[in-house]
Amino acid sequence: MPARDPYTVLGVPKTAKADEIKKAYRRLAKKYHPDQNKDDPKAKEKFSEANQAYEILGDEPQRQKFDRGEIDAEGKPRGFEGFPGGGGQRGGQPGGFEFEFGQGGFRTRGAGGGFDAADIFSELFGAGKAAGAGAGARGRRPAQPGEDLQASITISLEEAVNGATKRVAMPTGKALDVTIPTGIEDGKQVRLKGQGNHSAMGGPPGDAIVTVKIATHPLFTVEGRNLRIELPLALYEAVLGGPVEVPTLTGRIELNVPAGTSGGRTLRLRGKGLPATGSHAAGDLLVAMKVVLPDTNDSDLEALMKKWRDTKPYKPRDALK
Repeated sequence: MPARDPYTVLGVPKTAKADEIKKAYRRLAKKYHPDQNKDDPKAKEKFSEANQAYEILGDEPQRQKFDRGEIDAEGKPRGFEGFPGGGGQRGGQPGGFEFEFGQGGFRTRGAGGGFDAADIFSELFGAGKAAGAGAGARGRRPAQPGEDLQASITISLEEAVNGATKRVAMPTGKALDVTIPTGIEDGKQVRLKGQGNHSAMGGPPGDAIVTVKIATHPLFTVEGRNLRIELPLALYEAVLGGPVEVPTLTGRIELNVPAGTSGGRTLRLRGKGLPATGSHAAGDLLVAMKVVLPDTNDSDLEALMKKWRDTKPYKPRDALK
């Protein structure tokens, strides 16, 4: 069956400008693309017909040849029907084009000129679908993968330190087991390959990306790979100094508090934060001092403080001026 007039196929007059032709083709290509009409066998034929028409009218030299009657609606020189060659849905011929449906979807092969329908499909469906539409002489592009799925999970500090396996519900309702690596930081992500949405274009599935959050701990605050703890000190411990026990992730250790330590001073215990991983060294434990007065009033302490106020005053807030 001979091909229809390309102007009729695209529904444009012979006086149509290039942008009008391109717009008409885009509309038909999007409407009849096989990947959008998998249950309609006629869509493939209409899609091929629209591509064939645009191969001629979308390329100005080819359009001029058609208007002068030098080539027919299939792009073949008039009077030279049936040149051998070509392996597509229609044979190859000098000055003509080939259309193929293969495992990668629809593609075109054009002769000469700079025209390539893949450029249109890149605009319509993105780079992945353009691969199915055809990459011409530039080579086939990989099909676009499926979308990634995002989810989050909250773990305890102990699970962050020691690692764990947790079950997380994805937005699709699917539940996945997530391996939490030892020493993971708050806000880091774990990627599960191939557990995302399926590709509508036949490409690989997307990934599942799980953001890990560390729950609030009663003693420690997480600061990247470091941990912070507030250490209460008795007034005499702050004034006189001496050994004080400090809790860590691996048990209690002894910290030597310098004499005359003010509240808010921070001491660093190296390597007592989150444990080392393959790419990160162990974090530190930051110990912030907090001077605590007795729960009950003490007359001796009050008398001493009044004496200090009257005989040894000092100005701890000068730095705030």
